[in-house]
Amino acid sequence: MQISTDLATIRKDYRLQSLSEEDVDTNPIKQFEKWFQQALASGIEEPNAMTLATSTTDGKPSARIVLLKGIKDNGFVFFTNYESKKGKQIHDNPFAGIVFFWKELERQVTIQGEIKKVGEQESDEYFASRPLESRIGAWSSPQSQVIENREVLEKNVAYYSDKYQSQNIPRPSHWGGYILMPTLIEFWQGGAGRLHDRLQYSIDATNSWIIKRLAP
Repeated sequence: MQISTDLATIRKDYRLQSLSEEDVDTNPIKQFEKWFQQALASGIEEPNAMTLATSTTDGKPSARIVLLKGIKDNGFVFFTNYESKKGKQIHDNPFAGIVFFWKELERQVTIQGEIKKVGEQESDEYFASRPLESRIGAWSSPQSQVIENREVLEKNVAYYSDKYQSQNIPRPSHWGGYILMPTLIEFWQGGAGRLHDRLQYSIDATNSWIIKRLAP
């Protein structure tokens, strides 16, 4: 099967904005918050969608889209099933990367760091804020496990909907939050002629952030 569109001809020239060392915050998380607020204001759908890349202990990678649910002074928070494929990989190898791509703004942010679980209270509070169907879903889906058919999920939903119909739904012990604490963050702004602006923040020996420009 051949793809009708010639992939080599698909290209876009980036010209919206530039990015200079003088314009960015010295703290990359504050700079991320600035860009994220601009993404929100631009009307981008789900600007908190990010690619989370994890790997096994022997370096076999996997990546998937998850949703950012919190920004703290020390990192980026998301929630998932601890027994999922990504949860097991995080347990075995806590070093990971996340990527945001806001094509409407011609921007990308890549982040590397170590992942740890957030506190149980934080996980409980976020779980309680989720829609009813999402809370039932967290109990009903053995995420990443092989199941015989969709009926398995539907039966689980019916079971847990009946079980918790007259009470608050507790957070499953296998579900909760993680925080990725960055050691490297790169901000990418598309530029004309593929001469993109790339500013990289990394932590030095004194635990301070330093900024370096990378060639595109």
